[in-house]
Amino acid sequence: MPFQLGHPLGAPDDPVFQRRVLDAVLGLFSAAEGPVLEDFPEDEPENNEVTVLSCPVRYDRDLSGDKDTDPLLSSFRREMTAMRPWYDMAVNKRQRTTVGVSGMKLEDIPGFLYAFVKGITPESPRKEYASAYIMKLAAEDLKSYYIEAVTAQPGQANVSAEKLQEWFWGETEAGKVLLSLKKACASSPDKMLNMMGAHFLVPGDVARRQGR
Repeated sequence: MPFQLGHPLGAPDDPVFQRRVLDAVLGLFSAAEGPVLEDFPEDEPENNEVTVLSCPVRYDRDLSGDKDTDPLLSSFRREMTAMRPWYDMAVNKRQRTTVGVSGMKLEDIPGFLYAFVKGITPESPRKEYASAYIMKLAAEDLKSYYIEAVTAQPGQANVSAEKLQEWFWGETEAGKVLLSLKKACASSPDKMLNMMGAHFLVPGDVARRQGR
C-alpha cells in the first residue's frame, strides 16, 4: 500500500476510499493460488494545505503586561492555549490521544521546556526519571498535541504527514522553541542533554534545513 505510516487503509475519515482498499484486499482471496502480492493502484488522497482555524492570536502585540518577560515564551504559551479547544475536540471525537507520555500537565510543558532553552535544568517532575529524559517526553507530548489539534479542524483530517511537519516546524511558536531547545542542548555540558538534543527533539531533515 503506498500510504503514509499510520494509515493502513489510507486517509482517515474517507470511508469511500477505505472501502475500495478493503475490497481490493478481500479480492486477493479469490486468487487461484498464493501467496499473492499486488500493488494498490491508487495513491492516498491528501490535502496539501494546513490552514489553522483557531482564533487568531497576535504574537507581536505589547507584552509589557505579561508575566513572562521573554517574548518567545509568552507567544508559545498563548499559542498552546489557542490550540486547546481543537485538541479537546480531537480527544472527544477520537476517544484517544497519544499525549501524556511525560506525565506532565499541558500547561506546565512550556515553562519546563523553556527552562532548558535558557540554560536551566529544572527539577524532574517524576523522581524516577532524569530531567533530560522528561524533556524528551515533554517534547513528544508537545508535537502530538499540536498535530492532534490541527487535524481536528475542518478540512485538515487528510493533510499529509509531510505538510504537517512543514507547518509545525516552519509556522508555529512551538517549533521555534524546540529548534532553540536543540541548540541549547548541543551547548550544554550535560551529556544526556547533548544526546537528547542531537537525536530526539528535531527530525534530521528539519535540523539540516534549519542549519542546526
